[in-house]
Amino acid sequence: MYQGFAEVYDRLTQDIEYEKWADFLESAFLKFGDKPRLVLELGCGTGSLAIEMAKRGYDMIGLDLSVDMLSRAAEKSRDQGVDILFINQDMRDFELYGTVDAVICMLDSINYITDKTDLDRVFQLVHMYLNPGGLFIFDINSEYKLSHILGENIFYELDDDISWIWNNTYNPSDKLCTFELTFFRKAHGGLYMRFDETHVERAYSDEEIRAALSRADMELLGRFGGLSFNPPAPEEERIFYITKKEPPCRRG
Repeated sequence: MYQGFAEVYDRLTQDIEYEKWADFLESAFLKFGDKPRLVLELGCGTGSLAIEMAKRGYDMIGLDLSVDMLSRAAEKSRDQGVDILFINQDMRDFELYGTVDAVICMLDSINYITDKTDLDRVFQLVHMYLNPGGLFIFDINSEYKLSHILGENIFYELDDDISWIWNNTYNPSDKLCTFELTFFRKAHGGLYMRFDETHVERAYSDEEIRAALSRADMELLGRFGGLSFNPPAPEEERIFYITKKEPPCRRG
């Protein structure tokens, strides 16, 4: 997964305004805690958000399972003059040499954790490597979005350099949305190279997310719709969770 996708990922996500995502994160840091210094991003992809945060003075660690994504991220960070530590690890079983002040996991990376036991493991690892009082902020594609907006729909785009077809199916019994993507990328000589990707996201209910956070001893501070601090609407497509690792209780 992501081997060919890394080459076109930035092109396909060019509509994402990473500056606004960074604005939201900074607002959340100030609203719910202190400004962190060292921030870990799980599922950093090609590093666009980590680079934006690094430009704002945060020491960033970007972690991702895909070597190809990280290679692209490292290239971009060098080109933009920021120093980021990129780590090739699985967020379901990652290891750090120390703790961090905050953890972020954006752009529905949590939905890619399709097993609830693995979700527990991710949250527990976040708790382990997060400093007391540190924030863990993540978002998910809502069940409504996966089942009604993406599921059972076909999307496509035709361009001179790259064309793609995105066919989605949603299984309500296991709440899995399968994305079948076919890309045609222009190569040398005017010919096109085809590559295919299959991605799967799981729809999580609020109850499931809350239960997993509770099992990991993470306190839920708020659940919000979009890049705002407003409660999610009934048909919200993207939901943000802001959680905190509570400092240990002091005994007198």
